[in-house]
Amino acid sequence: MGNYNDMNANKKYRVLFVCLGNICRSPAAQGVFEHIVRENGMSDRIEVDSAGTYGGHRGELPDRRMRTAAMYRGFSLTHRSRQVSGLDFLDFDMIVAMDDQNYEDLMHMAPSVEATHKVKRMAEFLKLNRMSYVPDPYYMGMDGFGLVLDLLEDGCRNLYEMIVKAEF
Repeated sequence: MGNYNDMNANKKYRVLFVCLGNICRSPAAQGVFEHIVRENGMSDRIEVDSAGTYGGHRGELPDRRMRTAAMYRGFSLTHRSRQVSGLDFLDFDMIVAMDDQNYEDLMHMAPSVEATHKVKRMAEFLKLNRMSYVPDPYYMGMDGFGLVLDLLEDGCRNLYEMIVKAEF
C-alpha cells in the first residue's frame, strides 16, 4: 500500500479567483496565474479557474478592454464567465477574493467553518503596492486595467511562491 505522499502525488492544487462579474479582475488573475504556473512547469500540479459572485455575465468572455490590456502583457484571457457555486468550496483548495465585498459574499456562501479557511483576499499577496483590495477597473478607463494587471502580476507571483513552498 502506498504512503500518504504517493496517494497525493497526482492531486492538483486548485485555485479559484473570484470577483463580482467574472469579466475583469478574476479572469485576469486566472490568466496571469496560469501564465506563471506554465512558465514554471507546474501545469500538471496546479489548476486555476475563476468565477463571479454575480451570475449576470454567465458564458461571456472577459471584458474586451481587459483582454486587450492583458494581451499587451502576454496573457491570453479565454475564460467564459461563470458564477461561484457551493461545490467550489469542495473542489478548490484556495478561493481568492478580489475585494472585501467578494470576500464577505464568499464567507456567507461557505458551507462550513472549515470552508471559510479556504477564502483569502488577493490583497494578502500584494507586496509591491500595499492596497487593501484589487479595484474594479470597469469604470476606470484603460489606466484602471493596467493598474489591476500590475496588482495581479505582483499578487499572483507571491501567491504562486507561497503555494509551491507550502504544497510541493
